[in-house]
Parts: sequence; C-alpha cells; structure tokens
Amino acid sequence: MQGHTRDLFDGASLDTRHEPLAPGAWLLHGFALDKVTAVLAAIEDIRAAAAFRHLVTPGGFRMSVAMTNCGRLGWVSDRRGYRYADCDPLSGRPWPPMPRVLLELAQTAAQAAGFSDFDPDACLVNRYEPGARLTLHQDKDEGDLSAPIVSVSLGLPATFLFGGDLRKDRQRRVPLQHGDVVVWGGPARLHYHGVLALKDGNHVVLGSQRLNLTFRRAT
Repeated sequence: MQGHTRDLFDGASLDTRHEPLAPGAWLLHGFALDKVTAVLAAIEDIRAAAAFRHLVTPGGFRMSVAMTNCGRLGWVSDRRGYRYADCDPLSGRPWPPMPRVLLELAQTAAQAAGFSDFDPDACLVNRYEPGARLTLHQDKDEGDLSAPIVSVSLGLPATFLFGGDLRKDRQRRVPLQHGDVVVWGGPARLHYHGVLALKDGNHVVLGSQRLNLTFRRAT
C-alpha cells in the first residue's frame, strides 16, 4: 500500500459532486480521494495492532466481511449479541486509537453533509473480498442516535442498498466507487442499509478487495 497517487484512481477525473439520497443522507462522490495514501497507511497500522477477523452473529453464522476497529470503542459480535467493547476480544488490549487522518476525514465529510460537530468514538474497518456482502440492517447499537454515520469506500466498486425506516421499504441501489463517502443522519439515521455481494475484479490500488471505514458516535 505504498506510493499511491491520484494518477492511480482508475484514470477517472476527481468527482466532488454531493448527491442527495434521502432527507439527511448524501453520497459525496470522490470525497476521500485526496487522502487515500494517508488513509491506507493508517489502515495498515490498525491491522497490525488489531487483525482482521470474521465475527460470528448471535445466530451462529460467520460473517463474510472481515472486520477490525479503531477508536475508544469497537463493534463486536458473538453468540452473546451485538455490542461495543473498549478492548479487542482477541488480544484483551484496547483498540488502536483512531488516527487523526481518519478522524479529520470523518468530520469534514459530516460537515459537508450538514452535520457539524461530529465526534466519532468508533471506526469499523471492513474488508470485503469477492462474494462478501452485508445483509440489510439498521445501525442502532449506538447510544447517540443524533450523530450521523459516515461510511468511506476504497478499492473495488460496490452496490450500497439504502432503504427506509422499515425493512420492507423499497431500497435504492447506490453504486459506490473508490473514494466515495456516504453520510446519513437526522431523519435517515435509522434507515435500513446493506451491501450486495462484491463482484470479482482487480482494483489498481487495492487489488481484489474493498475496504470500508464506518464512523459512529457509539456513546
């Protein structure tokens, strides 16, 4: 993950359009592109301190997405349920601190979407390989639902599903590219969302994978 430049972004020009998805939800095209080198270096440091792992759901199913965390709290799942924990259950040590470059990216993206004073205390780092997906769900384990969710996409393109307050509501299929950021909060904070199975491919920077950073205010 060394030596990445803007020349590597699939030959595409920088797209900084802000696209509304729903009241309180925005797709910020290419918002993270100028920070990719520093962000990938930060992810590598996080991975070295807290390895990626495939969590198990309360129902006993192994998640197809590999995950780790940084920040004061990390999201975990096992047969006991979904929750936030201040220590990595694999090592017993605190999660690695959130690197400044990640915190600043999350805060500037939230500001661009109309959410000022975002102060995330948890960042989930997800690694998708071809076939991995995220089933439709709500982010509702957080104590502060007034803060938005900020989600950064890197690597292979993905299809983000964004629905409504009910699971049965129609979902919009949102194509996500390398460097895109989605922010949702306010009336959209508890909208159901997910990611379709990742298609095989080879991204010029990250190869056959997608990395996703999801910032939250858990407390």
